[in-house]
Amino acid sequence: MLTVKKILNNNVVVASHPEYHEVVLIGKGLGFGKAPGEHIAGETAEKFFVLREEKEQEQYKQLLDYIDESFIGLMNDLIEKVETRFNVQLHEHIHIALTDHLYYAVKRVKQGLDIKNPFLSETELAYPKEFGVATELINDLNLSLNINIPLGEIGFVALHIHSALTRRSLQEVNRHTQLIGKLVQVIEQGLEIRIDREDINYLRLVRHLHHAMERIQSGKYIDNQDPLKNILRAEYPICYNLSWKLIKIMQQALKKPVPDAEAVYLTLHLQRLSKK
Repeated sequence: MLTVKKILNNNVVVASHPEYHEVVLIGKGLGFGKAPGEHIAGETAEKFFVLREEKEQEQYKQLLDYIDESFIGLMNDLIEKVETRFNVQLHEHIHIALTDHLYYAVKRVKQGLDIKNPFLSETELAYPKEFGVATELINDLNLSLNINIPLGEIGFVALHIHSALTRRSLQEVNRHTQLIGKLVQVIEQGLEIRIDREDINYLRLVRHLHHAMERIQSGKYIDNQDPLKNILRAEYPICYNLSWKLIKIMQQALKKPVPDAEAVYLTLHLQRLSKK
């Protein structure tokens, strides 16, 4: 038996759990007639998940004011699928952030509106596993609601999943994706080329940039490539100088120093792209 701490509505209750401290229980009529301090059988709930922070509970309560409970139930099923695919318990905020995002995505579809995602291919390249699961979720949502959600939403959902998996804010994850889009534009202008988004060299560049940014942010970037740096500066001056332009943009955006070794890796990537 669990103890009721808060009634969010007739079907959703916050309760004390012996292992997880506070959990959100969901079930038809679960909260009806209940009061804080009363006991409630956990097995009567259809779903339960952890929302430890008071702020998260209040935000979830606000969702219940305007989102249909059947949609809340559908979202809990989808989030459970993500946790099963990755064999992990996601950060609790995904129950609020992803539910809210997809509720409005569905609403836009029904209104005939479409928001473009300019970073769809970059997101797929950077987070292929998250993108694959996000594709499953959008397909499930389309089948359940008999609608056709635009492909661009897969990218947004993938970012939500990555944010929950890494416990990094969605704003930070978004900033990295947008920064890569900006760097690619600078590369195309500097080399006077149009990069094929299907090119294997483009794929390698985008993945490298994401990994580099994560290492820079975490302070784990300690490579030293001084001997090769001098060779590349003499051999490929255009690509080398462009690599430093990219490094300065990264430093300004990330507000952290970028090691000199990054000039070597970027020069090699740029040289492969320029040969194309």
